[in-house]
Amino acid sequence: MLKVDQVHTYYGNSHILQGLSFEVPTGKCVALLGRNGAGKTTTIHSIAGLTPPRRGNITYMGKLISGLAPNKIARAGIGLVPQGRRIFPSLTIRENLIVPARDRKQTGTGDKSWRLEDIYDLFPILKERENNMGTQLSGGQQQMLAIGRALMTNPQFILMDEPSEGLAPVIIEQVGDIIRKLKQTGLSILLVEQNFYLACGVADTVLVMSKGQIVWQGTPEELLINEEIQHQYLGV
Repeated sequence: MLKVDQVHTYYGNSHILQGLSFEVPTGKCVALLGRNGAGKTTTIHSIAGLTPPRRGNITYMGKLISGLAPNKIARAGIGLVPQGRRIFPSLTIRENLIVPARDRKQTGTGDKSWRLEDIYDLFPILKERENNMGTQLSGGQQQMLAIGRALMTNPQFILMDEPSEGLAPVIIEQVGDIIRKLKQTGLSILLVEQNFYLACGVADTVLVMSKGQIVWQGTPEELLINEEIQHQYLGV
């Protein structure tokens, strides 16, 4: 579904992604792990069009998307759950969800059509507080809102950047359950994570990143028993 091929991305003169290549198959969750500064968020930004690569290609469903504007990439069916949640503080929870809403016919993708009622079914607490401002939520509830907001664009592919960041362990478990439910709907997911065990608990494939390149790829089960890779690249 998504193919990143020999991508080079820079911030100014800093060469962050250095020939990055990997694929995310249809209906699968691929987790991207690595230490701070490895280039994980830059990878998300490169795919979403926020920091376009200088060289290399990114294709989605067989079509070249590298170089497209972020809004066109989003309309192609790629949703984003950004690092830090980025909730609109001046809008209510309901408004945060309605503003980005797109009908599935507008993206032409996916078997599941997400409506406001579906988001409330997935996250009942958001229904209870729908008239509260977005910032009047706990960190975990804000993460639910960020995920719900991305789903309201009716994507077929979703980018999740550090969804467990700053959350309590019990809430991290809930985030894992949510990701598993999204996989069951047929969504393809690229998950960027610092939480080793969350990533291994939900992913079909794990990629380990260092200095802008993939240095290891395998199943979660293989990574869980590979202490050398854990220590060298993840600090587990």
